[in-house]
Amino acid sequence: MPFQNRIVQPGPKQKTVIDTNGNVLTPPQEWVFLKAGDGPLTRSVKSRCITWQVQVKKGKRTISKGIWAEKGHVEAAKQELERKRSTPEYERQRAAQLKRKERKHAEYVEDFYQATLDFLAFHPAHRQTAERLAKSVTDLATPIGSGTVARTTRIPIHKRVEAAVIAWLRHQTTGYDQMHIIRKKGSRREVRRMLAQKSQLMLSRYRTGETLDNPCPLQQALETEHRLSRLKEEKKKQQD
Repeated sequence: MPFQNRIVQPGPKQKTVIDTNGNVLTPPQEWVFLKAGDGPLTRSVKSRCITWQVQVKKGKRTISKGIWAEKGHVEAAKQELERKRSTPEYERQRAAQLKRKERKHAEYVEDFYQATLDFLAFHPAHRQTAERLAKSVTDLATPIGSGTVARTTRIPIHKRVEAAVIAWLRHQTTGYDQMHIIRKKGSRREVRRMLAQKSQLMLSRYRTGETLDNPCPLQQALETEHRLSRLKEEKKKQQD
């Protein structure tokens, strides 16, 4: 019966769901689906009425796709929030909140960059390379909504940094993106492990201050990225 809160999964057909017992259910006719994305609106609806929360598993994560709820309660919650969000006080609070988020993000980017430098620990002879690599990894990994390992809070920052650096090296200094990997359980993980070992070996040579082969894959990747960045800047200037 619909008159209880449920955690469900998307069903086999449109406007159907699957409950925790594996039963296929159809929400009542007067219900509508509210997509995830507006936290205050979702919380307001859930405080007003019975809801079915649609979730999906993605790896180890559980992702909310939205909720099914009675249309009247959804509309009432939307109207209430619209009135609240149209007030000057809300605009001031919102602006202050955005500033706090921007400041917090800027601090995190700085911390991540420094943690990346600490992880690289290159010999002073390769300090400039370390700085360029740390900036490149940080720029790629830290944007909000990027979905990278740097945005998770489930592991310590030094683990995030290591994963981000190895991922950058895998995509930029190896042929991983063009590899044909057989469809067999564990094959991709094994390839990544092998490439990670090669990347760690290259990093260790920079840490000990060795003279690297010319051209070095890392240097080539950084130079390619620099050229592409300049081309983008020039193209943007021309468009402006």
